[in-house]
Amino acid sequence: MQYHKLIRDHIPTIIAESGRQCRTTALTEPAFRAALLTKLVEEAEEAQAASPEELLTELADVLEVFDTILATHGFTLTQVRELQRQRRLTRGGFECRLQLDWVGE
Repeated sequence: MQYHKLIRDHIPTIIAESGRQCRTTALTEPAFRAALLTKLVEEAEEAQAASPEELLTELADVLEVFDTILATHGFTLTQVRELQRQRRLTRGGFECRLQLDWVGE
């Protein structure tokens, strides 16, 4: 079965220990960055589909990808948190649980 998707570092070992074989490719920096963004969407979709019991694990996976994206772009969590704070001040958060239904002209 072919996958062509980003995997965690220990997955080849886990596959080998199960008696199966696999082939991996080391990605270039641009391909790795693109694959990380694809992986972020994949993990977010898994979180969306998760049961309440699975949600924390799926969010941990989202955070792992998020942390790696920060590192590959040279960003820090402090930078993200500061921008988050600024955007919360100007645009608000989600405390009011608002859903936009329509906008008129």
